[in-house]
Amino acid sequence: MNIAMRLPSFEFDDKILEHGAEISRRLNQLRMEKFPPNAAKTLRTFSMAEVAHYLGVSQNNLKRLHLEGKGPMPDQAVSGRRSYTAGQMLELRHFLDQHGRTEVKKYVPHRKPGDKLQVIAVVNFKGGSGKTTTAAHLAQHLALTGHRVLAIDLDPQASLSALHGFQPELDRNLSLYEAIRYDEERRSIADVIVPTNFPGLDIVPANLELQEYEYDTPLAMQDKTSNAGRQFFLRIAKALSEVDDRYDVVVVDCPPQLGYLTLTAMSAATSVLITVHPQMLDLMSMSQFLLMLGGILKTIKGAGAQIQLDWFRYLITRYEPTDIPQAQMVGFMQSMLAGQILEHPMLKSTAISDAGLTKQTLYEVEKSAFTRTTYDRAMESLDGVNSEIVSLIHRAWGRS
Repeated sequence: MNIAMRLPSFEFDDKILEHGAEISRRLNQLRMEKFPPNAAKTLRTFSMAEVAHYLGVSQNNLKRLHLEGKGPMPDQAVSGRRSYTAGQMLELRHFLDQHGRTEVKKYVPHRKPGDKLQVIAVVNFKGGSGKTTTAAHLAQHLALTGHRVLAIDLDPQASLSALHGFQPELDRNLSLYEAIRYDEERRSIADVIVPTNFPGLDIVPANLELQEYEYDTPLAMQDKTSNAGRQFFLRIAKALSEVDDRYDVVVVDCPPQLGYLTLTAMSAATSVLITVHPQMLDLMSMSQFLLMLGGILKTIKGAGAQIQLDWFRYLITRYEPTDIPQAQMVGFMQSMLAGQILEHPMLKSTAISDAGLTKQTLYEVEKSAFTRTTYDRAMESLDGVNSEIVSLIHRAWGRS
């Protein structure tokens, strides 16, 4: 009779500390090889066709400007192809706004007097819904189309931060916690905002310290000498008021849980985007999320929170049109929520997932890294979703 060897006992806390340290060490080693400490994340140049697309002009118009020596001069490759940097694209936008033939100033879509700051909370209760991918591409698209954008990574896992070159396990960056904490060490949100490689896009990175807010808030609510804890839902809105005039749109990547961070973000939001993967388990999870969220929001409204949204929409993510069960699930959702679901779904694409392997978005990677069909299909999906959201933002400002 064979006697099985007894599994060796171990201390769980010691083991996970050991694993965490080893993973961090190996990640640091990998980063040194792929992304040296003195390196900064850069951004590729954009072709004439891409620039024309994001500016809303014809390629012939761009060529005419170039031949007339007007606006920033594009780089010209040996093949003769011209390309612009994202910074030059921004210069072109301002040049066209000042010297364009149309009297309608449409090239610089900044807020006008009376337009309120748009704060978009991207939320879901379940991981894997494409929430962070959606937030990253939305923020970058808004910047590429001329908006002044602030991205806030409110998820302690910091995936949005990683996509913009910040490594929470290696970098000692600050987070929004510094601007919403309850003690005397609270800082202005301006102190924790950093630029990204996209002109017009800044970010508040995340780190594990954000989780402290979930523990601090219940304690602050018990403090009889202050209302700060009982009015926790005002803290992000108050922080954003300090930089209100610097941005047109704020995109908040909320954590995949219904905690105080998410509720505080929802209370500051002017609009909400809920991502959902068209699978039965995901829809069941979203149902529970909505019921819980609705109940909690009613409670904090009773405590004084004012939640007034310009719009909210559901976004179908990681959608495979040829998958019959998914198509049926989308039809089922549309039968209930037709007016609230974005017309364009976010398609599942190897281009988007492959770009994520190098901590990039599709707006960053070179088109040549993929087959033309794969890239164009993914980009068409992204631009369709993001253009629809831009339209909602502009309608909130009273624009067509």
